[in-house]
Amino acid sequence: MSTPTPVADLHLHTTASDGVLTIETLPAAAQRAGLQWVAVTDHDLVHPELSAPVTVHDGITVVRGIELRVDAGPLTVDLLGYGVEPTPELEAELTRLQDDRLDRGRRIIDRVESQLDVALDLDPKPGLGRPHIARAINDSEARYDVSRAFAELIGENGPCYVARSITPFDRGLELLSESCALVGLAHPFRYPDPEAALELTAELDAVEYYYPYDHWEETLSLDLICDQHDLLVTGGSDAHDTELGRAGLAAAEFGRFRRQLTQTGSIPD
Repeated sequence: MSTPTPVADLHLHTTASDGVLTIETLPAAAQRAGLQWVAVTDHDLVHPELSAPVTVHDGITVVRGIELRVDAGPLTVDLLGYGVEPTPELEAELTRLQDDRLDRGRRIIDRVESQLDVALDLDPKPGLGRPHIARAINDSEARYDVSRAFAELIGENGPCYVARSITPFDRGLELLSESCALVGLAHPFRYPDPEAALELTAELDAVEYYYPYDHWEETLSLDLICDQHDLLVTGGSDAHDTELGRAGLAAAEFGRFRRQLTQTGSIPD
């Protein structure tokens, strides 16, 4: 079964976290993919250059979003918030998370440099993530590409891995619900226990139905979940590079998402 041609890619990352696109280069990447709308969903932060929940940049409409990692008991999942209008409480939590992310990044860098006896050309800054470190390892004298760096050094079982602080699910959902037009579960079939992850959608507005999974048939079970909890469908490429549109929403499904943004005042009617 083929996925529909998307007009909206609602999951991507920029240099504000661990992507390579900037707000300036984003419109051209979207145009190459034939997109009309995109959502910037950087990790644990709201992009500082987006001035409103929805803005237009060189003809591309950009939704201000966020991807927030939360601790749901035995499972860690990612929530996608759209049309963000940050409250002071959300801003305080994101500041705490970014401070922890920066400290964690420094500690991972120190461990890698000690483990490999190399100096990484990487200046820790807000938004620092493991992909930045993996790319720096790849560019160093060490003979590790990005995949091997994750597999053997900085992945969860690696000798240089450092865990980071994660917001509890209930608290994260509360903060995003107060700040966003809608909140959804990201990429449910990337988690070790998709069934447990999907149980969380009973408290959410949406689920990421379209995603560049290896096997399309994985998403078929989502139809029942969407009907059961009256969920909006979202979709996106989760791009950390410049290739947008590998997944997203076609025009018909995007209409419902857009109406939700309109009803909550994120965009004018």
